[in-house]
Amino acid sequence: MRTLVCIIFCIPYFLFSQEDLLAEIDTDSSQNDVANAVFKGLKIVNFESTKLVAKKELTFVVAHRFGSIENGFDSFFGLDDAVTRLNFIYGISDGFNVSVSRSSFQKIYESAIKYRIAQQTENGFPFTIVGYHSLLINTALEKDNLPKLEFKHRLGYTTQVLISRKLNSKLSVELAPTYFHDNYVVIDEQDNSQFALGLGGRYKLGKRWSLNADYGWHLNRASNSPFKNPLSFGVDLETGGHVFQMHFTNAQAMNTNGFLGQATGDWGDGNIYFGFNLSRVF
Repeated sequence: MRTLVCIIFCIPYFLFSQEDLLAEIDTDSSQNDVANAVFKGLKIVNFESTKLVAKKELTFVVAHRFGSIENGFDSFFGLDDAVTRLNFIYGISDGFNVSVSRSSFQKIYESAIKYRIAQQTENGFPFTIVGYHSLLINTALEKDNLPKLEFKHRLGYTTQVLISRKLNSKLSVELAPTYFHDNYVVIDEQDNSQFALGLGGRYKLGKRWSLNADYGWHLNRASNSPFKNPLSFGVDLETGGHVFQMHFTNAQAMNTNGFLGQATGDWGDGNIYFGFNLSRVF
């Protein structure tokens, strides 16, 4: 709860700092015929978007995902069971980012690279294409419970191709073919190598507001798996060049292997999680 209080007090600092970045607020213009503002957040909701951090820019993202709201006041609508992810992203160039993060969900440490392959242009190439690769270490696994545990079992990998298109001044969509691998899986029948197809979009409601949604279709989930495909909805609020993201989802994990492979919530049962992302640019 102390973490939550600190974050709430930091919200004004995150939202209203660096007002000189107001020039980054969404416009319908294009620079050098390149489609801009395809997505304003680095993530749509769960899935990475095709947006990258600018050259020599360091972005710090605090992502908070509360527990399930289904228990109501017993867990104060999930506030008692929150998880946090801290992510530092640096722009080596305008088209190449590196990042490191730590999540309290399974005490995961993760590093990643994200790079632009192609960019949508007016009367030219129709898509923006971005590659994303990550390596994670699950430090929550304990040898007392898993006697044969080795360091390699803690590792997981992700490879994604993010393909987006800005259809008009209001609507952007993305397709995200995804391969992810966990050296240790909870379900014996589950293949370590797993495949998914991500679908996402952003609809601009106003100059500062947009509605976002994404869905992950797991293609080779074990038949006896209790896990679900992640479905998420969110709202982005642009403030002074920053984006404050609020969302509801059925996955509490925030790394790709987690929300695609271990989503436990069910929208039909009200077993969903509220969360938000705050970013600070240095």
